[in-house]
Amino acid sequence: MRSFWRTIDSGTLRDIALVCAADAIVGASFGAIAVSGGLDPWVPVAMSLLVFAGGAQFAAVGVVLAGGGPAAAVAAGLVLNARLLPFGFAVADALGSRWWTRLPGAHLIMDEAVAFAMRHDDPRRRRDVFWTCGVALFACWNAGVAAGVAAGRAIGDTAALGLDAAFPTVLLALVLPSLASPGVRRAALTGAGVAVAATPFLPAGLPVLLAPAGLLAAARRRRRGTPGDTMPGET
Repeated sequence: MRSFWRTIDSGTLRDIALVCAADAIVGASFGAIAVSGGLDPWVPVAMSLLVFAGGAQFAAVGVVLAGGGPAAAVAAGLVLNARLLPFGFAVADALGSRWWTRLPGAHLIMDEAVAFAMRHDDPRRRRDVFWTCGVALFACWNAGVAAGVAAGRAIGDTAALGLDAAFPTVLLALVLPSLASPGVRRAALTGAGVAVAATPFLPAGLPVLLAPAGLLAAARRRRRGTPGDTMPGET
């Protein structure tokens, strides 16, 4: 059987390594902020192993540290991770046809692994790239989180190092590429306005769950045929 390493070009391996290094750094900031905010060290470690979704983890922990309840934290993570459903259909062939490969493969679906796999048309190469990227990212992310937990307990106040900015920075990085479309920008601004307006009246963590109301406004504008309101992928 040919090794994964023989079907993946050196440029792709280099790009995967760079992404792994960046994710390890982000994972370390996640672990440090979580424990310095008051969470038990096992919480970010267990979340990284069982959830393995950086943006959703940042969102859920951010809600908890802001005073929100567990239900609001879970809902925030689910809303953010909804994008992974179509990703699963896009790379279904790379996960294999048996349940013992599909289950771990589904756990490894993330933006980076999908993006690298979608570069290739050859089924074998897509599969090899997906699994190589997914397993490497899983290992690096969890190692980074564990290191961050240890560092956070030693540092105490991560805000002094500016790590508290990691939560909004990571979430902004996730949505920034989509804001190129005028329709998406309007939807985002409308949703943000709704969330901000609801903040004085709702418990922490709940206002952000009202932000998808911006999508309803965008949908109404598209039905009216307003120019410039196409969403990504639409023509």
